Amino acid sequence: MKKIILIPDSFKGTMSSQEICSIMEEQIRRYYPGAEVLSIPVADGGEGSVDAFLAAVGGEKITIPAQGPYREDIRGFYGLIDGGSTAVIEMAACAGLPLVGDRLQADKTTTYGVGQLILDAAKRGCKKIVVGLGGSATNDFGAGAAAAAGVRFFDRDGKEFIPLGGTLSRIARIDRSGLPPELLAAEIITMVDIDNPLYGPKGAAFVFAPQKGADTAMVEFLDRELRAVSAAVIRELGIDVSALPGAGAAGGMGGGMVAFFGSRLQMGIETVLDTVNFDRLLPGTDLVLTGEGKIDSQSLRGKVVIGVARRAKKQGVPVIAIVGDIGDAVEGAYDEGVRAIFSTNRRAIPFPEARTRCKSDLSLTMDNLLRFLTSFRDGKNEK
Repeated sequence: MKKIILIPDSFKGTMSSQEICSIMEEQIRRYYPGAEVLSIPVADGGEGSVDAFLAAVGGEKITIPAQGPYREDIRGFYGLIDGGSTAVIEMAACAGLPLVGDRLQADKTTTYGVGQLILDAAKRGCKKIVVGLGGSATNDFGAGAAAAAGVRFFDRDGKEFIPLGGTLSRIARIDRSGLPPELLAAEIITMVDIDNPLYGPKGAAFVFAPQKGADTAMVEFLDRELRAVSAAVIRELGIDVSALPGAGAAGGMGGGMVAFFGSRLQMGIETVLDTVNFDRLLPGTDLVLTGEGKIDSQSLRGKVVIGVARRAKKQGVPVIAIVGDIGDAVEGAYDEGVRAIFSTNRRAIPFPEARTRCKSDLSLTMDNLLRFLTSFRDGKNEK
């Protein structure tokens, strides 16, 4: 092989995409020492997206005072790329699950800090703002972010307040006139890695709130709150995002970004691939290696592995996915361009134990794959 592209997502809770690229390349060099290896660490909007963009295309990391999921003081961050004209923001920096620890209360958390990052980027002169959604601890429809950026919310008594996941139904009036001109002039792209609608059985609350600590009763309550804010947005702004694919991302923030910021939603991996000019890198490539922590039916809806495979398939470049775990009903990945899927799990052990050996297991899996490729590539012996 003369050219190999490495473009994996992170394995959540175990390895960053940069670490995965490094381990993969180390093994490739043993078997194909003369090969050109292009490492493109990516994330599709969630935790690690800023670092992945900066690693792929260069830029600057900006750190500012901001507020966390419970409006506590934290240090938020975002990336500047393209000479400072484009900002890359990951909502997890101010509203991510790791920030709440064991205090999981999706009805009481806010995206306020994310709005502070968006506003800072606009005032810094960014003409394009990419907001990555994923790994959120929130279910507030992005109303907190909107409030931080200048949108005002009022209840039936005319009292201004900042809506949370559990108070969205209190919204009686929405005033967007406070959004600054710098923000209104910027192009805002919101990266999502799912296509779920805002509410209902496949919506934000039912699908994702349980991982944010919501029991059955809380899930149903949060879903009702999202239905209520959807009705308010239709009434006040004349915008219906309820069935918009991706509106349910990050506790409904996908819908909120469209309604409050005039953003467009785009699958996260598509944004990444466009930014790194992936299509231009494919000619002459013998193999693309991608991966994610777990491939399952959700992955088939447009996450990293499938996004990469679709692009590579158009140019006839084979794709192999190296993943932590393989779920049921993933056969559709082969139709999208994935040639083979390999799991790094070498033993049937609980996740807490598996994560301690994930790096060595990835290395051994790569070694196993490369032994096969060097011996039987195209059915010929490559001694």
